[in-house]
Amino acid sequence: MSLQELQALERQHVIPTYARNPVEFVRGQGVSLWDDAGNEYLDFLAGISVVNVGHCHPRVVAAIQEQAAKLTHVSNLYYTEQAMRLSAALSESSLGGKVFLCNSGAEANEAAIKLARRHRAGGEIVVLRDAFHGRTYGALSATPQEAKQAPFAPLVPGFIVCEKQPEAIDAAVGPQTAAVLLEPIQGESGILPLSEELLQAARAACDREGAVLIFDEIQTGMGRTGTLWAYEQTGVVPDAITTAKALGGGLPIGALVTGEKLADTFQPGDHGSTFAGGPVACATALVALEICSDPDLLEHVVAMGERFTAALEELPFVASVRGRGLLIGAELSGDVSAIDLARRALLEQRLVVNATGPSSLRMEPPLIVTEEQIDEATARLARLLP
Repeated sequence: MSLQELQALERQHVIPTYARNPVEFVRGQGVSLWDDAGNEYLDFLAGISVVNVGHCHPRVVAAIQEQAAKLTHVSNLYYTEQAMRLSAALSESSLGGKVFLCNSGAEANEAAIKLARRHRAGGEIVVLRDAFHGRTYGALSATPQEAKQAPFAPLVPGFIVCEKQPEAIDAAVGPQTAAVLLEPIQGESGILPLSEELLQAARAACDREGAVLIFDEIQTGMGRTGTLWAYEQTGVVPDAITTAKALGGGLPIGALVTGEKLADTFQPGDHGSTFAGGPVACATALVALEICSDPDLLEHVVAMGERFTAALEELPFVASVRGRGLLIGAELSGDVSAIDLARRALLEQRLVVNATGPSSLRMEPPLIVTEEQIDEATARLARLLP
């Protein structure tokens, strides 16, 4: 089916919630994608940090095929080995508490919000300016961005928006606070790392008031920043983390992972999901988690991030570069439009990147990216000079 035919089907039958680029991808391998005409692209977005292990990793493909041939679904009224093993692996790799499996990042954050209010009934959730936690109602209410929230008001009450200063978060957290929910690096808003001082202030305020500290690691986790979880580099240990995106190696899955303090806060019947913890997604996530935990790969992420950052800083239209590991944002200079640059990179240079705002370019290649691919991506960006 041609691209024009697909676009005609979209116009007639698809609710228009996405502004798609005029490319149909039909195959992926490693850091490469191919369109319907056989053209190869360098993928420096990884499905927005979903295929951290690369497209169609052979171990991921094998796990999907093997499990799909055995069992695809039974519901959470029964046991499956895959769900129990994945829960154990997630706990042991992070906070040591217990795990609620779900299907997406927004669902993981919804579970985290409910967990916080189960911990402190009716309590407020403190969130930070520029945050993004998802588009379902609780997650959207935790996302203080006018363009995303306003059309869908009234939202869930009890969310307090805090500026990104240590003194502001210290003042915002009080006896009425159930939780502070934050991204250690704000992804959708342009790859904006939070300062260690702010994270430490959030930890101290939560400890003072008996609130819980939750890190949204949906985009920062699974090795993206050079450690399996971004919090490991901060010196601050949260009470819970949420993860999704790269957890499934390309399949949809999410999780809320608690520390010991919150491990038994939810009780039977408090929360649930029909498809959560399905055996195919869990079997695949076990493989993806193992790959992303490899110390050699994590060292590689740090080295490739440093190489890419240094190369980007040399581009004349890049004003600054921020991020950590292979979670990289470039602030463009002058009147260079990130939206236009990302589109031109795709259509003219066959390089997949993403604009998170008028002047911010986001790049998140698979963690297996090579030096040669880093250099080639930089060269393709350089060819887009105005």
